[in-house]
Amino acid sequence: MNKLAEPSRKSAGTSSVVAKPLTQEKAHAGPSDAALVVAARAGEKWAQEALFRRHARMVNGLAYRLLGRDDELDDLVQTAFMAAFRDLGRLAEPQAFGSWLASITVRTTHKLLRRRKMLTRLGLREPANVELDTLLGASLPATVQRELREIYGVLDALPGEARIALVLHRVDGLSIPEIAERMALSESTVKRRLRLAEGEVGKHRERAARESSS
Repeated sequence: MNKLAEPSRKSAGTSSVVAKPLTQEKAHAGPSDAALVVAARAGEKWAQEALFRRHARMVNGLAYRLLGRDDELDDLVQTAFMAAFRDLGRLAEPQAFGSWLASITVRTTHKLLRRRKMLTRLGLREPANVELDTLLGASLPATVQRELREIYGVLDALPGEARIALVLHRVDGLSIPEIAERMALSESTVKRRLRLAEGEVGKHRERAARESSS
C-alpha cells in the first residue's frame, strides 16, 4: 500500500491540518471512474482492478488517519473495497465512486473502532497509536505539527464517532455537511460529536501547558 500523502495547511476558518482532499484525485489516464463502474457492474474484473489501483492510496491514507497503523489496516482497506464492489448497483452516480468509497471506508472504520474499543476495555487488545512522524512530515511548520499532536493525543480517549468526526474536520478539512454525509449522521449529531472531541483537545492542551510550566 502507498503511504499517506503529506498534509498541507488550511488557513481559512477554523484551524485545521488538511490532508489532500479525498474526492479531488489527480486526473487519470484511461477510462473515467464512471466508465469503470459501468464495466465493473457488468462483471469486468479488469475494471474492478483499475478502480482499486486508482483509489487504494486514498482509502489507505484515510483508514490510517482514522485508525492508526496496526495489523488490521490492510484488512480494513480490503473490506472497504469488497463492500463497494458488492454494492456497486446501489451507486446512483457512477462518477462519484471516490466519494462513495470514502464514505464506505469511514463506516467500516467506525465498526472496527467499536470492536477494538470493546476488546481494549476487556484487556484483550492494546490501543494502536498513529505514527506521527509518518503523518507529520519534516516540512510541516512547527505550529501544524503541534496541532496534529494535540489531535492525535486524545483520539484513543474518544468514542468512535467523535474520533472520526474530529479527524475528518481537523485533519482532512471537511465541512460539517460533508462529514454528516460521510458518516451517515445528521449535521446536529456531527456538531455534538465535534464539541465533545474539541473539549478533549482543549483539556489536552491545558495539561501540556501546565506540564511545560512546572
